[in-house]
Amino acid sequence: MAGWNRGVWFGISIALFVIVWEAVCRLLYVPPFILPPPSTVVLSLWDLRKTLLGLHLWVTLKEVILGLSASIVFGILLAFAMNMSRVVERLVYPYIVISQTIPIIALSPVFILWFGYDLSGKIAITILFTFFPIVVNTYDGLRSTDKEMLQLLKTMGANRWQIFTKLQLPSSLPHFFSGLKVAATYSVAGATIGEWLGSSEGLGYFGRRASGNFQAPALFASVLLLSILGMLLFWLVGRMEKYFTPHQRTSRKTSKEK
Repeated sequence: MAGWNRGVWFGISIALFVIVWEAVCRLLYVPPFILPPPSTVVLSLWDLRKTLLGLHLWVTLKEVILGLSASIVFGILLAFAMNMSRVVERLVYPYIVISQTIPIIALSPVFILWFGYDLSGKIAITILFTFFPIVVNTYDGLRSTDKEMLQLLKTMGANRWQIFTKLQLPSSLPHFFSGLKVAATYSVAGATIGEWLGSSEGLGYFGRRASGNFQAPALFASVLLLSILGMLLFWLVGRMEKYFTPHQRTSRKTSKEK
């Protein structure tokens, strides 16, 4: 019921936002090449549906999925390695943090230079955007294990692998999915920037070309699809979180009832 109510309120807020946007554009006579009304954007999306939905959307989606999947695999492995070895943690963790002090948008052309303008370059930039939240949140989750439970398992004779699988891994899942939610939305931005820097396909490429030709409705149509894609990925990760962490949902309900 709570989820349904949130959906209703979200739908109402979106409807109000679109109505105000349309009214401002119509009443104030805003030039459509600066800010097109939503109706024009929707019509442009419909007219360009074969190009946007049939070609560019799938190219961007492929880059997002491959880049995000690679970040998940390497991020989890590195977080596990840092958790298992203090040497690895001391050697690697500072550089992970330092990598985030450099503006990602500034590193993106470097990755294009290294990996090229083809699919590998887009995947590399997507990894650049999504790797940090996954590895840091997963590592923090592994390190935030309940100390009392940890001591209890040790006194019961549990070995390191049993402690990891029975305690540390389940307790780290909420942190991992929190990082994955952030990474899922960042992945769309990473793929789009990669397409801006050099591509002949994808929603980012289409939007850049539309902007250069002052085709604002087409530009906003591509942005709308990118926003929907990011929201769908965020929703999908949320559904996965509910499936893999049922104990967290139960504890939340219990705390609310109290």
